Amino acid sequence: MQNGQAGKELYFKRIPIVPRSVKGPFRRFKTAVLWLGFAVYFLLPWLPWRRDDAPSQVVMFDIPGRRYLIFDLTVHPQDIFWLALLLFIAAVFLFFMTTLVGRAFCGYFCFQTLWTDAFIWLEHLFQGERPNRLRLTREPWSSREKLVKVGVTKITWALLSFWTALTFVLYFGHAQTLLSAVFLGQAPAAAYITILVIGISTYLAAGVLREHVCAFICPYGRFQSAMYDPETLTVHYDRERGEGVAGRIAARSGLRTREDRAALGHGDCVDCGLCVQVCPVGIDIRDGLQSTCISCGLCVDACNTIMDKMGWSHGLVRYDSETNLARPVPGPVKVHWKSLKVLGYGVSLVLMTAYLVYDMGHRDSFEHSIQQIRQPLFVTLSDGSIRNRYQIRLTNLSGAEETYAIEARGLPPGALDLGNFTQVRIKNGKSVIVQASVKLDPTRAEQVDKFEFVIRAGKGDVVVDPARFFTRH
Repeated sequence: MQNGQAGKELYFKRIPIVPRSVKGPFRRFKTAVLWLGFAVYFLLPWLPWRRDDAPSQVVMFDIPGRRYLIFDLTVHPQDIFWLALLLFIAAVFLFFMTTLVGRAFCGYFCFQTLWTDAFIWLEHLFQGERPNRLRLTREPWSSREKLVKVGVTKITWALLSFWTALTFVLYFGHAQTLLSAVFLGQAPAAAYITILVIGISTYLAAGVLREHVCAFICPYGRFQSAMYDPETLTVHYDRERGEGVAGRIAARSGLRTREDRAALGHGDCVDCGLCVQVCPVGIDIRDGLQSTCISCGLCVDACNTIMDKMGWSHGLVRYDSETNLARPVPGPVKVHWKSLKVLGYGVSLVLMTAYLVYDMGHRDSFEHSIQQIRQPLFVTLSDGSIRNRYQIRLTNLSGAEETYAIEARGLPPGALDLGNFTQVRIKNGKSVIVQASVKLDPTRAEQVDKFEFVIRAGKGDVVVDPARFFTRH
């Protein structure tokens, strides 16, 4: 090393983090979110939903049909604006929550957190509590106990990763049919490639990389600190209460009561290290706010457990703001939402969500476009009459097969010629192009400059589109 860098390493070997299990309200909330998230993800492809022109599946991403089926909503490629707005709403909501409660999304709702929690639960199920898992890591692979317990753990991880990837694929087709095709070797190549890629990614993210995803890979973890305010609620260690003037110390003889500890200048932290042992990212919350902290609250549960055993009040480690902790006597913990930034995020969320819901609820049942054929602009026939031609494109967005009637307003009877199309039947999500022509005798052609196409849907929707009739260039 040179330039004063001696003794510093540019790379450090990863020390695997082996979290200890803990009980408490934050752990119960995380578990509830885990089971709810897994239930939604793994069960949605199997829930039935009545459809007339597609498999009876509540959610299906029909790529060949170029549509997304979500309950009664059918989303087509031309609805890309909805997706853009939905992503923008999700981003603003994430900023809104970060300003209020820090990285709580990471600690409770992130896919990485949910699947890592599930992998850790399987690890605990087959290998035991933290001391047993640490002992197994030190034993050689020649140990039968290690071979069996660790082997079974990794097999179950692989099975969960496979089922995660397979479920993702089932969203893109009829679940029962596609599941059979996958196991019979009859599914498209894209299905097997997707299962392989997502399965390996899930195993690596939740079983191998774990906290490295939060600390080094996830972009949100790198810029979220810029959105923190002094009033933002996140997990903090009350240093003044925990350290006192002489620092933290174990609760040994003569230091088991708050009075004895205060007389010697020590705080309430008994230096048990349990807050570090339960942390899924391996940080010590007593070192202060850190960018890798995902605000999961497990250290709060751990510390409160020790406080209960000592007979002391909760809150040595708690959700709080820097502003409140800096006061001589911290007040009650509360969410600070009365700031310009938070109110701006909140108003933006309400307005964008309202517009998205309104736009979805008031979407036309069909789309149309009418283009005049300009090569040539008009044709003079042998009898002297003049003909203009038009191309009408109809796209059915109603969710079911529909019938459309096309008329012309402002023209004499018989002037509009639609060929064989007196009515047009279109399947849901499909488009049809109708060739129309308007023919007028010379006298009427000089009198008609504009007219209107009227398109009526069977369900009652009507659109009126103006058109021009040309008799000269």
